[in-house]
Amino acid sequence: MNTPSNSEEFYNKLRGQLYETATWPTEYLYKFIIKSDLAKIDQVEAIFNNMGAVIRTKESKNGKYTSVSINVVMKSPETVIKKYKEVAEKIEGVISL
Repeated sequence: MNTPSNSEEFYNKLRGQLYETATWPTEYLYKFIIKSDLAKIDQVEAIFNNMGAVIRTKESKNGKYTSVSINVVMKSPETVIKKYKEVAEKIEGVISL
């Protein structure tokens, strides 16, 4: 699901789903797609720095894009959404899945 950075409707729906489907704190999997640019990948990793996150990256077949998967324990749906917004604000062209 492609998430516009200002889509409060998306975040409200996600918040409801997270409260219904998980007991908090819980491990959460973030997935982002960005153009294959080491600076942008480093920016994503820096946002989750010092959180005990497990971060995996995988380049697309043609090398144009990189997927970044982040497993990290989050305290609440609010903290999950806060990180999505932070990534969207700081990294141009990021696609949140």
